Amino acid sequence: MISSLKLWIKRQSAHRIFVMGFFSLILLGTMLFLLPFSTKDGQALSFVDAFFTSTSAVCVTGLTVTNTGSAFTLFGRIVLMLLIQVGGLGIAYAGASLLLLAGERIGFKSRFLVKEAFNIENTRGLIALVKHIAYITFSFEILGAVLSFFVFVQDYPVGKAMEISLFHSVASFCNAGFDILGGTDSLTSYAGNRFLLLVTAVLIFFGGIGFPVILDLLRKKSFRKLKLHSKVVLVTSTGFILPGTLLLLLTEKCSFLSALFYSVSARTAGFSIGTLMDFSNAGLFVLLLFMFIGASPGSTGGGIKTSTFFVMLCSVKSYAANQPCTAFKRKIEDSIVQKAFVLSFLSLLLVCTGTVCISALEPQYRFLSVLFEVVSAFGTVGLSTGITPNFCTASKLILTLLMFVGRVGILTVSCSLIRKKPAKAAYSQEYISIG
Repeated sequence: MISSLKLWIKRQSAHRIFVMGFFSLILLGTMLFLLPFSTKDGQALSFVDAFFTSTSAVCVTGLTVTNTGSAFTLFGRIVLMLLIQVGGLGIAYAGASLLLLAGERIGFKSRFLVKEAFNIENTRGLIALVKHIAYITFSFEILGAVLSFFVFVQDYPVGKAMEISLFHSVASFCNAGFDILGGTDSLTSYAGNRFLLLVTAVLIFFGGIGFPVILDLLRKKSFRKLKLHSKVVLVTSTGFILPGTLLLLLTEKCSFLSALFYSVSARTAGFSIGTLMDFSNAGLFVLLLFMFIGASPGSTGGGIKTSTFFVMLCSVKSYAANQPCTAFKRKIEDSIVQKAFVLSFLSLLLVCTGTVCISALEPQYRFLSVLFEVVSAFGTVGLSTGITPNFCTASKLILTLLMFVGRVGILTVSCSLIRKKPAKAAYSQEYISIG
């Protein structure tokens, strides 16, 4: 039986194994959450709620249907944190790490999975990459936990403060908007704590730019010498912060600190320092746009990715100027431009479909609130207007699917389902009038 299963897995494509790996981890998390000692007395989860929570954790989203701080026991919170950690790094990375620890050789398919997981150009230096990612991740998370501890220890006993600090640091770097503070509005009680918000924002930022970019920064230490991908990601990621802050200041009655924090958190992390129900339609739409764009390739975040948005902007500019698509004195391949538009179109189509379905199932909620929850799920953000816990089973399952596709990647899921070999025959071209 086991040998037959191994043989069946070996015959599957790398994309399909990647998808199955994430789904298997979600099922494992669901089973663990259903254990009686995972939740406190009287707060046991139904299968759908356990499945939703596990998906949200593995896909580093943060959308919840229960209060994670008060519903879970210590065991349940540890399971939640581990699912966030493994989900943030990726199944392929976790598998490669286990093979290295066991002294096993990493095969070609495993190398390809890690390459796809982190969107790197080739598989050279893969073992060194796996080790460096581990060093980077744990360095950021340990430092973040230590710094956060000085804030939380003022309100909680030492042991509890250590637990909250570690969980918060892992969730921040992995861009998952979970908290175990026991409240209903994430970091609302710390909205005025500049130090904690700054630490959280820094963890979110570095977790969202991607490991390849962090490694490039550590090696080159000069913007001019960085790879084109790193330059694009850094310019786009930092370039969103100030305009986002100004837009939120114009649309909402909030402080500069709050606007700055939301412009970072809304991209993919999902931590909130207030009640989003109080936001205006304009403010929610600004957050919605940021959530759809998301983080960067090879990171712990979701969305269509910053580089995708950058490539589309460059493509529009180059088409208007009748020039090749270039950036930082480098030409961008036509296949990359095509991939960016295909990915964005499929993402928009999925979001529209999910919004229509949930709007039909939940007619009592306004359209913008439903759209916000759908984009938050697809972008693996976790920000919410507070209506998700009240959704029916079908709506929760739709959000679950959106979180899964948003984290695994819509192109990866598409390739795992309908990927075909290139056609041997070539058809003649003919003109079509568009625009």
